[in-house]
Amino acid sequence: MSSAETSAPSPNLFFETINAYQRTAALKAGVELGVFTVLAAGVATAERVAESCQCPVRGIRILCDSLAIFGFLNKVDGRYLLTQDSALFLDQNSPAYLGGTLQFMLAPSITEAFGDLVATVRSGRVHTSNDGTTAPDHPVWVEFAKAMAPMMQGPAAAVAAVVPPVQVDGTRQAKVLDISASHGAFGIAFARQHEGVHLVALDWEAVLAVTEVNAISAGLGDRFSKIVGNAFTVELGTDYDVVLVPNFLHHFNTADCTRFLQRVKAALRPGGRVVIVEFVPNEDRVSPPPAASFSLVMLGTTPEGDAYTFGDFQKMLADAGFHGAELHPLLPTAQTAVIAIA
Repeated sequence: MSSAETSAPSPNLFFETINAYQRTAALKAGVELGVFTVLAAGVATAERVAESCQCPVRGIRILCDSLAIFGFLNKVDGRYLLTQDSALFLDQNSPAYLGGTLQFMLAPSITEAFGDLVATVRSGRVHTSNDGTTAPDHPVWVEFAKAMAPMMQGPAAAVAAVVPPVQVDGTRQAKVLDISASHGAFGIAFARQHEGVHLVALDWEAVLAVTEVNAISAGLGDRFSKIVGNAFTVELGTDYDVVLVPNFLHHFNTADCTRFLQRVKAALRPGGRVVIVEFVPNEDRVSPPPAASFSLVMLGTTPEGDAYTFGDFQKMLADAGFHGAELHPLLPTAQTAVIAIA
């Protein structure tokens, strides 16, 4: 018998889960008050942190103690220290700072979608009338594009590294299409890794304004163009060497995904590659937790989206006319690349 089977029943998980909103609030407060950045500068006691953050000592002490309990800080002899993770991701001066993602991840359009999960489960789909976050030009995607780029730098670089180099004969310029480009991190990383590639970004017009700024900042202004519109209906163009599909297919059902992948195949050169980036759970759909739990996000925010397994993607790709599907975990992130050949 496992230790879990022999241990006495405990209500701890129930209370930890029912009170999880308090963890969210504490982390948000720590980020917005700049606690992690202050600690990164060497300030360590509650009194000094309170002084730097211009807050009463009592509030800062309880907040920092809570952040230590939750695993974001260490407390040694009355002094607060950043954990390795907090130093990398929560110090505003870190290039990997993730504090800006709170604006998107805690946006009312996201959090309120889970206010009546019972109704969603009973109906089998998001119970709003506007198709959730899949509605055309949904404003949440502008916030996503602005906020999520730091989080995507690691997976984007990893994807660019695993895709075989684009081979051209000198008579044409290689092209890569970035579907639902958003912040542009995946397309930008690919264009930088593969010199000379022209990047075409597809998204809604307001989102592409963010993409373009990021592409120009990355030095790709003369190798960048845009397609504005719905990825299911707008003209994609042809003759692409690679089509990137990062974090897009999970919003739709398998039939729509297959139909979309057929469009992608038609846009690719023979032998070109589609590169899908997703949260891909194991076939049991409960492991690994970071990827498997993404299906709940899709239940709450889309009409028919899901977190798809590699088996699901193999079938979609085969039905769309692709072959040679391969799975590439993008460790240490929770994301995975699925690459197939047209």
